[in-house]
Amino acid sequence: MKIGALKEIEPGEARVAVTPASAKHLQKLGYEVFVEAGAGTGSGISDADYEAAGVTVVPTATALVGKVDVIVKVRPPTEAEVKRLKEGQTLISFFYPGQNKDMLDLARRQGVNTIAMDMVPRISRAQKMDALSSMANIAGYRAVIEAANNFGRFFTGQVTAAGKTQPAKVLVVGAGVAGLAAIGAARGLGAIVYAFDVRPEVAEQINSMGAEFVYLDFKETAQDGAATGGYAAPSSPEFREKQLEKFRELAPDMDVVITTALIPGRPAPKLWTEDMVMAMKPGSVIVDLAAERGGNCELTVPDEKIVTENGVTIIGYTDFPSRMGAQASELYSNNIRHMMADLTPAKDGVVAHNMEDDVIRGATVTYAGDTTFPPPPPKVAAIAAQKPREKPKELTPEEKRAAEAAAFKAETRNQYVLLGVGAVIMLLIGLFAPASFLSHFIVFVLAVFIGFQVIWNVSHSLHTPLMAITNAISSIIIVGALMQIGSGSWLIVILAALSVLMAGINIFGGFLVTRRMLAMFQKS
Repeated sequence: MKIGALKEIEPGEARVAVTPASAKHLQKLGYEVFVEAGAGTGSGISDADYEAAGVTVVPTATALVGKVDVIVKVRPPTEAEVKRLKEGQTLISFFYPGQNKDMLDLARRQGVNTIAMDMVPRISRAQKMDALSSMANIAGYRAVIEAANNFGRFFTGQVTAAGKTQPAKVLVVGAGVAGLAAIGAARGLGAIVYAFDVRPEVAEQINSMGAEFVYLDFKETAQDGAATGGYAAPSSPEFREKQLEKFRELAPDMDVVITTALIPGRPAPKLWTEDMVMAMKPGSVIVDLAAERGGNCELTVPDEKIVTENGVTIIGYTDFPSRMGAQASELYSNNIRHMMADLTPAKDGVVAHNMEDDVIRGATVTYAGDTTFPPPPPKVAAIAAQKPREKPKELTPEEKRAAEAAAFKAETRNQYVLLGVGAVIMLLIGLFAPASFLSHFIVFVLAVFIGFQVIWNVSHSLHTPLMAITNAISSIIIVGALMQIGSGSWLIVILAALSVLMAGINIFGGFLVTRRMLAMFQKS
């Protein structure tokens, strides 16, 4: 089968759904890859780069659609693009079916099998296909870069001959994928970072990245994130008021505020009000990553950058991933090729649209002339409730002593049995085996016993390097192989050479593994 990537027609969109690197992976799955001419220009990929990777460049979108079985793109398709598709073709792109019901119905009528990358279930197995997280990661990073570009001072504190500069204070509202990426980038630039999220369980993640979690003195029962696709659930009005109160307290001290609170398909909650903006210092910056759905800041203007009367810059761009087109294309194309890998389990270039697969079923919004949106919830194996353990009966001192004595007698009895069995075995060996064998056997038994005792008393975390170094030392048998390699028999020479080879691998590999393992326990 054939797969083709369309050129994005949205103004300013720099991403492309297939890169030369991802095309090679698709080819390994058995697909012939096509791309519309100029599709990769915004990401710095020329048509010649595609051709060098074995991709066929097609001059127009119409010609490409007429050649391929699977069409991939980034942005949701326009009406004209959907009407161009044929029955039985597969379309993979962002789609937002909950917001584009007319387009969803049109795709169904066209008989197109539509896979929405924004509908990939947020389960562990589907992380490699989670395009929303890939793009959110880029948006969070780029938000910090935009903030730094518009902030009139250093992010990091410095002590110079000209004086001392204080580090910038950054507040990240929302600790999802974009928020965590923003925290990492801001910390990397040397800022003091604070972060807030309605989910208290993310506090550890925030603290582990060097930021300070902003706590609220408010108790509210957390809702299951599965109901909102892994996103934070909407909060109660009381919680919201307490939240806004905390933000008003923080606003005068913050130099940069990055808001990321957004659930796809819902209006963005207003978390940074006009009075908070007015309370901020001149030169402060607000980057609103929820601008596409109205913004978390009351003064945000989508797709624009404005400066308020008190000198606060508010950035409401909605194309942060596209502003890093090369990186965004690389990540998104990887999401696409992982999706195609799931759709092509036999790697024979034939799409097997398995609607029993949770990931494929969850992302499919139209199939075989039917609308399959919304999908059923992913199947999650129920964990049986464990029976409470019965509290052990408390024993009296006399009962404890009796139990300990009985256990000691049982252990002693077992030891005598083992010693008796061992003695009988040694007697039988001594009766029938030659004397030389018996002396070697005794040495072998003692070596096993001593080795067991040595390893048993070593910490479990050191077992791997210990066994590795043991392998290296035990390869002293290489001496015997070297002595036999000069034998006159060609069979013995071959066996000795193989012994030298395997023992050599054991020696060098054992010392190498030991060195690398022990390095893990050393402080940098």
